[in-house]
Amino acid sequence: MIVNNVIGLAKFAKAFKVPVILTTVLEARGGKLIKGLQDVFPDQKPIDRTYINTWQDKRVVDLVKATGRRKLILAALWTEMCLAMPTIHALGEGYDVYIVTDASGGVSVEAHDMAVRRMVQAGAVPITWLALSGEWQRDWARESTLADAAKILTEHGGGSGVAFAWETQLLGTSKR
Repeated sequence: MIVNNVIGLAKFAKAFKVPVILTTVLEARGGKLIKGLQDVFPDQKPIDRTYINTWQDKRVVDLVKATGRRKLILAALWTEMCLAMPTIHALGEGYDVYIVTDASGGVSVEAHDMAVRRMVQAGAVPITWLALSGEWQRDWARESTLADAAKILTEHGGGSGVAFAWETQLLGTSKR
């Protein structure tokens, strides 16, 4: 489920032209990207880092600062480390941080839950990738991104995607 959600989130970010920074951890030792994520951004070389706390890697922070954005959307494997540490650090530097809880995973349900609670207590805003996609799309009449949104929701939206596909199919046949 996390792989599906990460890829759905990545596709939405790309469709809405949201800057994305990909990182790996010691890629040569097996710290590779989730299968399929690189396919969404085939031309982007992930930053291969050694720090557990991504926010300690100057290359990452410099890229974030270069976007000029003060609102960050973060997702990571190992919620309790790779998500919590940079989230809390960025919050401390005045960034607004949204954590995509269902596109992140810990070593256990408890570890994930405790990390999310810790980040929320520090000021992070939890959100799911599907809720975020709705906030980005905002309006089904927003045609510039509608085709991408519909395709991504159908491919990665689980039960909501099935319902959406069904509704669009019904709408398409009712016009005949």
